[in-house]
Amino acid sequence: MKEYKLDTEEQNILDAFDADEFRSDMTSSRRESIKKSAVHASKKDKRINIRISSRDLAVLQRRALTEGMPYQTLLSSILHKYASGTLYDVTANK
Repeated sequence: MKEYKLDTEEQNILDAFDADEFRSDMTSSRRESIKKSAVHASKKDKRINIRISSRDLAVLQRRALTEGMPYQTLLSSILHKYASGTLYDVTANK
């Protein structure tokens, strides 16, 4: 298994989780909202084919691997966030 260097906050979270002391502060309404969004987003009833550069695909595949998900899932998530208006370009106003 790959070892990751954690900062202090991340290590504290991991230690609390390992000691079964980690408790989420997420509200039940937020949890329900996320659950509904996930169910809605997971309904995949259309297939598309796109062409992208091999360089972009390699970057997306590496990013997906870092996130621990298939690259198709990452792409679907990105497209969903863009379509729903929740994907923002943080460099746009710099």
